Amino acid sequence: MTRLLFVLLLAATPAFAAAEVRELQWSDLIPAGAPLPDLEPMPLHDLSELGEVLSEDGPPAPQQAPNEPVVEALDGQRIKLPGYVVPLDITEAGRVIEFLLVPYYGACIHVPPPPSNQIVHATSELGIRLEDLWLPFWIEGPLKVAHASSELAEAGYQMQAEKIIVYDIEQLQGY
Repeated sequence: MTRLLFVLLLAATPAFAAAEVRELQWSDLIPAGAPLPDLEPMPLHDLSELGEVLSEDGPPAPQQAPNEPVVEALDGQRIKLPGYVVPLDITEAGRVIEFLLVPYYGACIHVPPPPSNQIVHATSELGIRLEDLWLPFWIEGPLKVAHASSELAEAGYQMQAEKIIVYDIEQLQGY
């Protein structure tokens, strides 16, 4: 009986471990030894371009580094990552079902996109209502180390977002 219980427990362990979600920070998406990006948005020095950048009709800002190295070991891991949503596809019902997750507000829209290893191309079956672009979210699901291209930026990672949760800013208190 004890042996059977041990075998059942051992067999269930990989399935249970596979469901574990790893909480990541943006720096975890950069391989050891790779240069760390400057995650502060690059300022605009030519104020005559400001109208085009803030307008949705203007051309997208060029990406800082569109082909940066990624962390191959993250492929297939279930992760949770905080960031800002840049909509790519919105349903008629107003739900964002395809987006870029980026580490800072305004990336890809108002300021140049961050390096590709700091962008996750995400899709969601249900989608989310996005009322404010400045609102951060947690996304959770299996991460794929795979290049994705959009008209706004190149991404080094992809994810099927199974959970999308508003980031609670009060979580930062105590850090």
